Amino acid sequence: MSGKSALILGATGATGKFLLQELLKSPAYSRVGEYGRRVTPSEDITAGKEKLVQKTIDFEKLGESGLKEGNWDVVFVTLGTRRANVESNAAFEKVDREYVVNAMREAKSDDSAVGQRLVYVSAIGANPKSYLLYTRSKGLTEQELSKLGYKDTIIFRPASLTEGKRTEHRFLESIAISIANLRQSWQNTYTIPCPTFAKALKNTGVLDKATIEK
Repeated sequence: MSGKSALILGATGATGKFLLQELLKSPAYSRVGEYGRRVTPSEDITAGKEKLVQKTIDFEKLGESGLKEGNWDVVFVTLGTRRANVESNAAFEKVDREYVVNAMREAKSDDSAVGQRLVYVSAIGANPKSYLLYTRSKGLTEQELSKLGYKDTIIFRPASLTEGKRTEHRFLESIAISIANLRQSWQNTYTIPCPTFAKALKNTGVLDKATIEK
Protein backbone atom coordinates (compact mmCIF):
# COMPACT_ATOMS: atom_id res chain seq x y z
CA MET A 1 0.00 0.00 0.00
CA SER A 2 1.52 3.30 -1.11
CA GLY A 3 0.45 6.82 -0.41
CA LYS A 4 1.08 9.72 1.91
CA SER A 5 0.97 9.68 5.66
CA ALA A 6 -1.22 12.27 7.36
CA LEU A 7 -1.60 13.45 10.93
CA ILE A 8 -4.71 15.28 12.08
CA LEU A 9 -5.09 17.22 15.30
CA GLY A 10 -8.65 18.24 16.11
CA ALA A 11 -10.39 15.29 14.47
CA THR A 12 -13.36 15.37 16.84
CA GLY A 13 -14.32 18.95 15.95
CA ALA A 14 -16.87 20.24 13.44
CA THR A 15 -14.47 20.18 10.47
CA GLY A 16 -12.00 17.60 11.75
CA LYS A 17 -14.52 14.78 12.00
CA PHE A 18 -15.31 15.10 8.29
CA LEU A 19 -11.65 15.47 7.36
CA LEU A 20 -10.74 12.29 9.23
CA GLN A 21 -13.32 10.29 7.26
CA GLU A 22 -12.12 11.82 3.97
CA LEU A 23 -8.51 10.88 4.71
CA LEU A 24 -9.45 7.34 5.65
CA LYS A 25 -11.51 6.86 2.48
CA SER A 26 -8.87 8.30 0.17
CA PRO A 27 -6.40 5.95 -1.56
CA ALA A 28 -3.96 8.89 -1.64
CA TYR A 29 -3.29 8.34 2.08
CA SER A 30 -1.89 5.05 3.33
CA ARG A 31 -1.40 5.98 6.99
CA VAL A 32 -3.54 8.35 9.05
CA GLY A 33 -2.81 9.44 12.60
CA GLU A 34 -5.46 10.89 14.88
CA TYR A 35 -3.80 12.38 17.96
CA GLY A 36 -5.62 14.50 20.50
CA ARG A 37 -7.05 14.95 23.97
CA ARG A 38 -9.74 12.52 22.87
CA VAL A 39 -10.15 10.41 19.75
CA THR A 40 -13.01 9.26 17.56
CA PRO A 41 -14.92 6.20 18.85
CA SER A 42 -14.32 3.09 16.76
CA GLU A 43 -18.01 2.74 15.92
CA ASP A 44 -17.95 6.16 14.23
CA ILE A 45 -15.19 5.13 11.79
CA THR A 46 -16.91 4.11 8.56
CA ALA A 47 -13.90 3.24 6.38
CA GLY A 48 -10.14 2.80 6.45
CA LYS A 49 -9.81 1.50 10.00
CA GLU A 50 -6.81 -0.58 8.98
CA LYS A 51 -4.71 2.52 8.23
CA LEU A 52 -5.77 4.55 11.27
CA VAL A 53 -3.46 5.12 14.25
CA GLN A 54 -5.13 6.76 17.25
CA LYS A 55 -3.42 8.14 20.32
CA THR A 56 -4.63 10.20 23.24
CA ILE A 57 -2.02 12.80 24.16
CA ASP A 58 -1.42 15.37 26.88
CA PHE A 59 -0.62 18.76 25.35
CA GLU A 60 1.27 19.66 28.51
CA LYS A 61 3.59 16.67 27.94
CA LEU A 62 4.20 16.72 24.20
CA GLY A 63 7.62 15.13 24.60
CA GLU A 64 5.77 11.92 25.47
CA SER A 65 3.28 12.22 22.60
CA GLY A 66 5.18 10.41 19.86
CA LEU A 67 4.22 13.10 17.37
CA LYS A 68 7.73 13.42 15.99
CA GLU A 69 8.24 9.68 15.45
CA GLY A 70 5.45 9.63 12.87
CA ASN A 71 7.50 11.49 10.22
CA TRP A 72 4.17 12.61 8.74
CA ASP A 73 4.07 13.83 5.15
CA VAL A 74 1.11 16.10 5.86
CA VAL A 75 -0.04 17.57 9.15
CA PHE A 76 -3.59 18.93 9.36
CA VAL A 77 -4.59 21.20 12.24
CA THR A 78 -8.29 21.75 12.87
CA LEU A 79 -7.74 22.14 16.60
CA GLY A 80 -9.29 25.00 18.56
CA THR A 81 -11.69 25.82 21.35
CA ARG A 82 -14.44 28.22 22.38
CA ARG A 83 -13.95 31.03 24.86
CA ALA A 84 -16.97 29.69 26.77
CA ASN A 85 -15.19 26.37 27.34
CA VAL A 86 -12.31 27.86 29.33
CA GLU A 87 -11.87 30.00 32.41
CA SER A 88 -10.14 33.05 30.95
CA ASN A 89 -8.74 34.74 27.86
CA ALA A 90 -5.32 33.38 28.77
CA ALA A 91 -6.69 29.85 28.96
CA PHE A 92 -8.33 30.30 25.55
CA GLU A 93 -5.07 31.40 23.97
CA LYS A 94 -3.24 28.52 25.61
CA VAL A 95 -5.45 25.99 23.83
CA ASP A 96 -6.10 27.91 20.63
CA ARG A 97 -2.52 29.05 20.05
CA GLU A 98 0.08 27.56 22.39
CA TYR A 99 -1.16 23.97 22.11
CA VAL A 100 -1.30 24.25 18.32
CA VAL A 101 2.14 25.81 17.87
CA ASN A 102 3.85 23.53 20.40
CA ALA A 103 2.27 20.42 18.88
CA MET A 104 3.36 21.44 15.39
CA ARG A 105 6.87 22.08 16.63
CA GLU A 106 6.88 18.58 18.12
CA ALA A 107 5.43 16.99 14.96
CA LYS A 108 8.13 18.44 12.73
CA SER A 109 10.44 15.64 11.62
CA ASP A 110 14.16 15.69 12.34
CA ASP A 111 14.69 13.93 9.01
CA SER A 112 15.50 16.59 6.42
CA ALA A 113 14.47 14.17 3.66
CA VAL A 114 10.86 14.33 4.84
CA GLY A 115 9.33 17.34 3.06
CA GLN A 116 6.45 17.99 5.40
CA ARG A 117 3.39 20.07 4.59
CA LEU A 118 1.45 21.83 7.34
CA VAL A 119 -2.21 22.69 6.70
CA TYR A 120 -3.81 24.94 9.31
CA VAL A 121 -7.46 25.95 9.56
CA SER A 122 -7.53 29.54 10.77
CA ALA A 123 -10.44 31.97 10.38
CA ILE A 124 -11.49 34.86 8.20
CA GLY A 125 -10.23 38.12 9.61
CA ALA A 126 -7.25 36.55 11.39
CA ASN A 127 -4.96 39.39 12.37
CA PRO A 128 -2.24 39.43 15.05
CA LYS A 129 -3.10 43.07 15.79
CA SER A 130 -6.87 42.57 16.06
CA TYR A 131 -8.70 43.93 19.08
CA LEU A 132 -10.83 40.78 19.07
CA LEU A 133 -9.46 37.85 21.04
CA TYR A 134 -10.54 35.19 18.54
CA THR A 135 -9.14 36.76 15.37
CA ARG A 136 -6.00 37.99 17.17
CA SER A 137 -5.26 34.48 18.45
CA LYS A 138 -5.67 33.04 14.96
CA GLY A 139 -3.41 35.71 13.46
CA LEU A 140 -0.67 35.14 16.02
CA THR A 141 -0.93 31.38 15.49
CA GLU A 142 -0.47 31.85 11.75
CA GLN A 143 2.66 33.90 12.34
CA GLU A 144 4.21 31.38 14.69
CA LEU A 145 3.41 28.37 12.51
CA SER A 146 5.03 30.02 9.49
CA LYS A 147 8.32 30.21 11.39
CA LEU A 148 8.55 26.51 12.27
CA GLY A 149 10.36 25.49 9.10
CA TYR A 150 7.89 23.15 7.40
CA LYS A 151 8.54 22.76 3.68
CA ASP A 152 5.04 24.10 2.95
CA THR A 153 2.72 25.93 5.31
CA ILE A 154 -0.79 26.36 3.95
CA ILE A 155 -3.37 28.38 5.83
CA PHE A 156 -7.12 28.36 5.23
CA ARG A 157 -9.28 31.25 6.42
CA PRO A 158 -12.83 29.96 5.94
CA ALA A 159 -15.82 32.21 6.53
CA SER A 160 -18.87 30.70 8.21
CA LEU A 161 -18.83 26.91 8.25
CA THR A 162 -22.14 25.05 8.18
CA GLU A 163 -23.35 21.46 8.64
CA GLY A 164 -20.89 20.91 11.46
CA LYS A 165 -23.69 19.65 13.72
CA ARG A 166 -22.45 21.54 16.75
CA THR A 167 -24.81 21.36 19.68
CA GLU A 168 -23.62 24.69 21.13
CA HIS A 169 -23.62 28.16 19.65
CA ARG A 170 -20.25 29.82 19.25
CA PHE A 171 -21.52 33.28 20.15
CA LEU A 172 -18.28 35.25 20.53
CA GLU A 173 -16.72 33.53 17.55
CA SER A 174 -19.74 34.41 15.41
CA ILE A 175 -19.46 38.06 16.44
CA ALA A 176 -15.76 38.16 15.54
CA ILE A 177 -16.41 36.58 12.16
CA SER A 178 -19.34 38.89 11.46
CA ILE A 179 -17.19 41.94 12.16
CA ALA A 180 -14.41 40.52 10.00
CA ASN A 181 -16.92 40.00 7.19
CA LEU A 182 -18.03 43.61 7.42
CA ARG A 183 -14.45 44.87 7.36
CA GLN A 184 -13.78 42.75 4.29
CA SER A 185 -17.09 43.46 2.58
CA TRP A 186 -15.33 44.21 -0.70
CA GLN A 187 -14.48 40.50 -0.93
CA ASN A 188 -16.88 37.69 -1.81
CA THR A 189 -17.45 35.56 1.26
CA TYR A 190 -19.64 32.50 1.47
CA THR A 191 -20.82 29.96 3.94
CA ILE A 192 -19.04 26.66 3.40
CA PRO A 193 -20.46 23.25 4.39
CA CYS A 194 -17.99 21.41 6.61
CA PRO A 195 -18.10 18.24 4.45
CA THR A 196 -17.17 20.28 1.36
CA PHE A 197 -14.41 22.10 3.21
CA ALA A 198 -13.03 18.78 4.47
CA LYS A 199 -12.71 17.53 0.88
CA ALA A 200 -10.75 20.65 -0.05
CA LEU A 201 -8.41 20.12 2.90
CA LYS A 202 -7.84 16.49 1.94
CA ASN A 203 -6.96 17.49 -1.62
CA THR A 204 -4.58 20.18 -0.38
CA GLY A 205 -2.50 17.50 1.25
CA VAL A 206 -1.66 15.81 -2.03
CA LEU A 207 -1.76 18.54 -4.68
CA ASP A 208 1.53 20.07 -5.78
CA LYS A 209 2.23 23.57 -4.55
CA ALA A 210 1.98 25.17 -7.98
CA THR A 211 -1.54 23.82 -8.44
CA ILE A 212 -2.63 25.09 -5.02
CA GLU A 213 -1.28 28.57 -5.73
CA LYS A 214 -3.24 28.95 -8.96
